[in-house]
Amino acid sequence: MTTPRRTQQERRDQAAAALLEAAAELVVEEGVRAVTLARVGERAGYSRGLVTHHFGGKQALLEQLARTTQTGFVPGLDTLPPGLDRLLRLIDGYLAQLSEPDVLSRAFLVLWAESMTAPELAPIFRERDHAFRADLREEISAGIADGTIRPDLDPEQTAVAIAGQLRGIALQCLLDPAAVNPAELCHCTADGWRRMLQS
Repeated sequence: MTTPRRTQQERRDQAAAALLEAAAELVVEEGVRAVTLARVGERAGYSRGLVTHHFGGKQALLEQLARTTQTGFVPGLDTLPPGLDRLLRLIDGYLAQLSEPDVLSRAFLVLWAESMTAPELAPIFRERDHAFRADLREEISAGIADGTIRPDLDPEQTAVAIAGQLRGIALQCLLDPAAVNPAELCHCTADGWRRMLQS
């Protein structure tokens, strides 16, 4: 029995995924300065030219890596209506992923930490954090509107507090995994936010 031939789009998608994975591995192992188009191509088993063809340059590659690592990271979120329960599922899912982070998740955190001192990364991660806070703010506003979240809370500042806590926990997990118990954190963090937010 012969294996069906992949379409050109499938081959492109597979190459792009392999290149992003290779870039993520380099980031995790050696930091952002280790990422060059040549090294990414070599690590993925492709030429530098293919990396350039897919991403254009290092900046675009890093931008795509940052976006890819934050897409659909909490399964089942779309099955819930906007508001308190979905916000708590998002918090719980974010922390649950820390128990077995994949290379893309670890790369995102390394890049995020490096963005504090790397001018080429700062705009990417300001945009990513802005998008994350906007998602949180939307859930908080929906919960206020449906009466499940206290109306006296400021959605913007509450979103900043939640994002800050989640990012801080994630960085601690990256720096000292033995000190962080993601399963226990899922329970106490989501429970704490429920008590703080609930009407």
